[in-house]
Amino acid sequence: MATLKSASKLADRLAKIVRSTEGLPRVSVGFLRGTTYPDGTPVALVAATNEFGVAAHNQPPRPFFRLMVANDSPGWPAAIATNMKALDYDAKKTLDRMGQGIKGQIQDSIQALTSPPLAPSTVKRKGFDKPLVDTGHMASSIDYRVED
Repeated sequence: MATLKSASKLADRLAKIVRSTEGLPRVSVGFLRGTTYPDGTPVALVAATNEFGVAAHNQPPRPFFRLMVANDSPGWPAAIATNMKALDYDAKKTLDRMGQGIKGQIQDSIQALTSPPLAPSTVKRKGFDKPLVDTGHMASSIDYRVED
């Protein structure tokens, strides 16, 4: 059982890790701030709604993002090491390549997800039965950014 003392030590350790990465480049991958649908709806909101579902609207979770992380993230450390060597230990170039790769992994996860199936009324409205794909805007909005 965790105690307040051990929780405090954990918080201190996590803060130290965060401080140790300050000033280093980092990559953000996913549904970046400011990306919207033509009507102004944030793409991140639609993605989160799909990921976690909305029980009040009888919409089940379709965890494309969590599944991608669970399936693909174990390979990221080796990919970083390989890219660092191939790119002469250039951190920004390595993160750029990783961002491209993870972006593709998210898009692949959206395409691969088939369950739970759509409601018959949704299939009728869309004209096809592929979950997470309507106009393709969500998948095409996935992006990455390397920052200092």
